[in-house]
Amino acid sequence: MNSAVTHLDDYDTEDRFEATVVGSERITPDASGVEVRELTLDLRQPDFDLHLGQSVGVLSPGSKEFGQEHHFRLYSVADLPERGGSGLPRIKIAVRRVSYVDPYSGERYPGVSSNYLCDLVPGDTITMAGPYGLAFEVPEEMDANLILIGTGTGIAPFRAFVKHLYKNVADWRGSVTLFYGARSGLELLYMNDQRDDFTQYYDTDTFEAFKALSPRPGWSGVIDWEGTLGQRGEKLWSLLELPNTYVYVAGLVKMREELDKAFAQIAGSEQKWARRRAELTAGGRWVELLY
Repeated sequence: MNSAVTHLDDYDTEDRFEATVVGSERITPDASGVEVRELTLDLRQPDFDLHLGQSVGVLSPGSKEFGQEHHFRLYSVADLPERGGSGLPRIKIAVRRVSYVDPYSGERYPGVSSNYLCDLVPGDTITMAGPYGLAFEVPEEMDANLILIGTGTGIAPFRAFVKHLYKNVADWRGSVTLFYGARSGLELLYMNDQRDDFTQYYDTDTFEAFKALSPRPGWSGVIDWEGTLGQRGEKLWSLLELPNTYVYVAGLVKMREELDKAFAQIAGSEQKWARRRAELTAGGRWVELLY
């Protein structure tokens, strides 16, 4: 996809296809107060070609009274693509049910796309488009160092990426360091009592995972990136100075500023970090999937 595409309205949705809901599973504990569901979808697009780190588009029904044919949203694929029992491509996406508060009236309204998707049941059909976006690529160096940083449903592409590394890349001997941020432990997707898919990699010498939580979990405060990354600052900076280190970031756009503050603290100054990040970006070793 062209890098000039920056808004949802700019995405090409002309080539659409249908998908059938095969499963819908809540992957956050009931006690968390945050509902995230993993949807399993069979795509009625036999030649669908998806790469790691890409997203798919969902076109949910729009509001006719406002002249909206549909609401278009992007979702990261949460697992390796496979073939379902019907022989069709099968993917999984993670969807968080959200609502919005009107700043003037104070009324709370359900998010159109997220609630539409979270209410689906097996057998339902939806309209999709894509795939979109640049892939998170496995480095050519099999001894590369990977630093993966994600928040919320931004963990979805990393779940698929890590699974691909340890399942399909036979020569992989590099290190993987995963940082996952959330407001509380209950909101950590695929790393909670409900679903902990990363457990299978904990005994692998080359894999480490760290949780970055908000210091005020009951509030919508910032995630403690400075503390979590700072505790491992010396090791991280030594990795960032190596020519075979790659940083992949996925989550909300506000992460960029939060991570810049944390890494500037590790580097010792904003200027030093700005130079290092620019070098990583220019070399294709700092890749973001933000929404």
